[in-house]
Amino acid sequence: MEIPDYDKALYYTLWGQWDDLLVLMVRTNDDMLSKKIQIFLHAYHYSLDQTKVVESHDTLLYYIDHAMKYTPTAVMEV
Repeated sequence: MEIPDYDKALYYTLWGQWDDLLVLMVRTNDDMLSKKIQIFLHAYHYSLDQTKVVESHDTLLYYIDHAMKYTPTAVMEV
């Protein structure tokens, strides 16, 4: 059973598994998801402004939520 990238991204983001999130960023076929992860991880590691980190974290979660709503059921059942 293969777990969709969005479920993995949500899990890794909520539980703070940044290394796994980085691997997912490289391996996913969803360019938008990859970019959102990249922006968040960059802000998390290099930004001195806490609001940027929170904003990029929220943006990533909003995108994951949005993408999960529109993922075809055939993909979800695989």
